[in-house]
Amino acid sequence: MRTTAARRRARRTVTGAGVAVAVLAAAVTGCDDSGPPAKGGERGAQAKPRWNPAPTSVAAVGDSITRGFDACSVLADCPEVSWATGSDPAVNSLAARLLGQAEMPVRSWNHAVTGSRMADLPGQVAQAAQHKPGLVTVMVGSNDACRPTASSMTPVAEFRAEFEQAMKELRTASPSSQVYVSSVPDLQRLWEQGKGDPMVRQIWKLGICQSMLAEPLASDAQATARRERVRARVVEYNEALRQVCAQDALCRYDGGAVFQYPFGAEQLSHWDWFHPGRDGQARLAELAHRQVTAADPPR
Repeated sequence: MRTTAARRRARRTVTGAGVAVAVLAAAVTGCDDSGPPAKGGERGAQAKPRWNPAPTSVAAVGDSITRGFDACSVLADCPEVSWATGSDPAVNSLAARLLGQAEMPVRSWNHAVTGSRMADLPGQVAQAAQHKPGLVTVMVGSNDACRPTASSMTPVAEFRAEFEQAMKELRTASPSSQVYVSSVPDLQRLWEQGKGDPMVRQIWKLGICQSMLAEPLASDAQATARRERVRARVVEYNEALRQVCAQDALCRYDGGAVFQYPFGAEQLSHWDWFHPGRDGQARLAELAHRQVTAADPPR
């Protein structure tokens, strides 16, 4: 009896020591984990970086829309009314809303260039990344669809690859910068807004977005198919933007907000009835601010 009891006590002692060693080993392993304790289902896995709804600096890249082209005078940039970084109080740009009027001039930068296509984005992003901005805004793609002919539009695969390259450039130079990506506007909606005005049609003949706006009153099957082809390409561009952005934890696509926005005559430039005017720029700023400051990305 005594021998049996002694053996049992010995087994319990060894078992207890084994548990203690296991606990100690777990504690040591925990100390080697470089990240903070994860919550819930994130236990054992590195938590994804969280979106900051209040970035303290903004850099803008893109095309003529972000430069405020034709918003103040004919055939001229007007960056002060830019939806992204403009100083005009009537627009109340994204940078003004996030940073305030006092900080905006020294904490925001506009590297967009009128006429740019997606192929130009990597170079612009490289410039923007030098500031190590809290947020980079991207609005580009209209000029990839607005070509002399529908057949000369940028192929979708090329568009996607160039956007991927731009994101790679940014992540190499400024890993912690957040990215807000605007969808490409619905160019067919813009055609519908201006096609009935004789003066507008004359302005469009100067060469504005001929893939969509050529022969604005033509309603034959060929003209209709051409416009539908351009619109379909814009939809494909937006899907490429969404997919590439979704691969980056610090990138937020607007969910198609700009594409879906019902731009009317009051939002368009009175010089070309195609680019956003001052009111249109204000609407773009409002949409962007809503998306950037939201707790969750658009669905």
